[in-house]
Amino acid sequence: MQYNHTSNIMSPIITTIFLILATSFHPSTPCLDPNTSKLILTNTTSLSSPNNTFKLSFFTTKHSKSYLAISYSSIQTPTYIWVANRQTPLTQTPDQSFLFISNNSLTLTQYENDKCDVVWTSSSFFNPGIKDTKLTLLENGNLVVTDGENESGVVIWQSFDDPTDTFLPGMNLTVGQTLTCWKSQNDPSMGKYSLRLRPPDYGEVELLFTDGEEKSYWSTGNWTGNIFANVPEMTLPYIYKFYFENPFTKTASFGFTENMVGQTKPLTRFTVDFSGQVKQFTWSTQTESWNMFWSQPESKCRVYGVCGDLGFCKSGVNVGYCECLDGFEVVDGDGWVAGDYSGGCRREGCGKGDEFEVVGDVTFDYEKMGTFSGVGRSECERRCLGDCACVGISYNVKTSSCKNYFGKILNMGNSSSDIGISQEFLSVRVSRGVNGKKIGGKVVVLISVVSCLVAVLLLAVVGLVFYRKKMVRRKKLEEESVFPVTNLKVFTYKELETATNGFSDQLGHGGFGAVFSGNVDSTLVAVKRLDRPGGGEKEFRAEVCTIGNIQHVNLVRLRGFCSEESHRLLVYDYMPNGPLSSYLKTGGRNLDWDARFRIAIGTARGIAYLHEECRNCILHCDIKPENILLDEDYSAKVSDFGLAKLIGRDFSRVLATMRGTWGYVAPEWISGVAITTKADVYSYGMTLLELLGGRRNVEGPPDGGNGGESNDKWFFPPWAARRISEGDVAAVVDERLGGEYNMEEVVRVGLVAVWCIQDEEVSRPTMGMVVKMLEGVVEVEVPPPPKLLQALVSGESFHGVGGNSRNDTLSHVSVDSKDSQFAI
Repeated sequence: MQYNHTSNIMSPIITTIFLILATSFHPSTPCLDPNTSKLILTNTTSLSSPNNTFKLSFFTTKHSKSYLAISYSSIQTPTYIWVANRQTPLTQTPDQSFLFISNNSLTLTQYENDKCDVVWTSSSFFNPGIKDTKLTLLENGNLVVTDGENESGVVIWQSFDDPTDTFLPGMNLTVGQTLTCWKSQNDPSMGKYSLRLRPPDYGEVELLFTDGEEKSYWSTGNWTGNIFANVPEMTLPYIYKFYFENPFTKTASFGFTENMVGQTKPLTRFTVDFSGQVKQFTWSTQTESWNMFWSQPESKCRVYGVCGDLGFCKSGVNVGYCECLDGFEVVDGDGWVAGDYSGGCRREGCGKGDEFEVVGDVTFDYEKMGTFSGVGRSECERRCLGDCACVGISYNVKTSSCKNYFGKILNMGNSSSDIGISQEFLSVRVSRGVNGKKIGGKVVVLISVVSCLVAVLLLAVVGLVFYRKKMVRRKKLEEESVFPVTNLKVFTYKELETATNGFSDQLGHGGFGAVFSGNVDSTLVAVKRLDRPGGGEKEFRAEVCTIGNIQHVNLVRLRGFCSEESHRLLVYDYMPNGPLSSYLKTGGRNLDWDARFRIAIGTARGIAYLHEECRNCILHCDIKPENILLDEDYSAKVSDFGLAKLIGRDFSRVLATMRGTWGYVAPEWISGVAITTKADVYSYGMTLLELLGGRRNVEGPPDGGNGGESNDKWFFPPWAARRISEGDVAAVVDERLGGEYNMEEVVRVGLVAVWCIQDEEVSRPTMGMVVKMLEGVVEVEVPPPPKLLQALVSGESFHGVGGNSRNDTLSHVSVDSKDSQFAI
């Protein structure tokens, strides 16, 4: 037996001595056989990967339970990616804990009070032809057992085949394997949420809720050959290469590798969180923290059973998003404090004094239901109150239909309707109190106490009224000081509710809330209602204070705002021709070339103004077609500064939390380093390619098959960059234009787009330079295809996009040079 890559681990001599001593102290124990098992690890040692990226060691939770786990060595706050004994923790105060290896399995034991217990055993890897085994922790975090006498290193067991909750580069998710979340943030035992290949077809990945029975609540959609149908943004070949071998078969295997060519690969992981979401994280060496880059389902309230029985989920809240309704109490208080709300809520009991609490027009799931027709609401309530198993009702006045609900009521949340279209409001059964349980003299004492308190309370109420009026005035003054912009109108919530007809006409939904059309003083406006009171308020204040005084022809103008109690709304100019994204859909509206070219230049001018002409440099951080709006003349207006970060002139960089959208974010965002204005340049370049091609950058092949030109272009940027660099810009142009475009402008736009998406930010032009190049003031040289994209088009690392070399390759393009040439 051998072991590799250890840190502070016993030498073979010390190991031998320990085995002798251990055998003498525990001569009768069946879980230690020095003839067949050899010591690998103790509770005071660790096993490390070659470059010390990962380590195998013991850790103890705050509940004094100990586990053997793999974690990142270089991260001060431990992040565990695999736990061996997650269901069988070591006792609170073990004398010694040991990991042994034999020719049959790995065995975790503990000695306490002169007793040996086997805590965990790996699956068997017995092979009669193997006489010695070797344990190694690889640099990708995989713990492997190989033949110790065979230099080929054939793996006979690996931790990747028995995952915990984390999916790493190099892992494969196969039929029968699941990733199961921790029970809570500090409890690695198995929780209720897991991820697997969806049976029986095994062509997609799904999330499951398991509590006695399985319930699928989210899936990627089928694999189309390159992407998942429901989440194309999950697949980003220029950052990570996803592969799906033998999909739709029982030998299906899904995994991913890193494509950060020529750069230091960032630490990255997909984790099934105890909240029920699958999240992708990258490690930022600048902030020394994990940045969550992607998560699904996007809303925690779409996770099945997230708030447990009779728990209500508040959409748009990051912390404390579950609550109990009036008349109910938390079942598991410790769990709720730890962020595990699955224990749900309960009422005090069932009695004659029960009544109903109206919840409203909400979405929910129920366990069992009984229906009754032709009855009144009072009869509907009476039937429910007659059965203690009944937990709630809904009643439809129009149809006189009654529904009684039994068992659990799960997934209660706000309906997508603001006006209660269903006409069936849910009412839950609650206890009225402890009526009828008053006892003799206690009642007299209670009445006496209450009588005395009433007089005091009356005086207190009068004082409170005056105090509240004073505080309201003070709060108003404080809020006005927070919003120093004087040229904006301050709206009340009621005014905007009326202006939008009850928020009935939704134009779209951005990162922080929905946008509705409205009418203020006979003028059309767009009202953005923020739905994230936590993080949303920060972005709201940033928008008001930052863009309220900014006036530019290519920036959407902010007309006013509302900051009333928990309501946060922004009022913008209305853009009648909608977002640019609506013109990039198959079968959608079309734009002629003149309009596209104006949009390209206008957008560049707007971003350049934010970067270079404002008093404080403003990073937008979310440039994409959805945030480029078109007015009545199809002029571009950059919108949505919810992600904007301000940096002073003395700072060249800002440590921004990665909040941009997949497909438009620069490589430096993925690697977790600090970003500059060049991140916006990259996003603009990606958007420019979409404008040129009249399509989105990520699209699934129409037939879902392999081969063919349409399948080659499913991920547009590498294909387009290759064509443009070869001089075949015309191949990239939207076919709907029918050849009606200015070739000189088309070439200029194509070259600028590729310059903007270069891997290294120093190779990208500034937005001011982009404007000059598009206007023809600066000569544009032919850019090289970005290395990350080139790696995908030059071989097997990117399916089907090889591209044929052309003899008429464009080596240089001169465009009316009136100023200095742009050179890298």
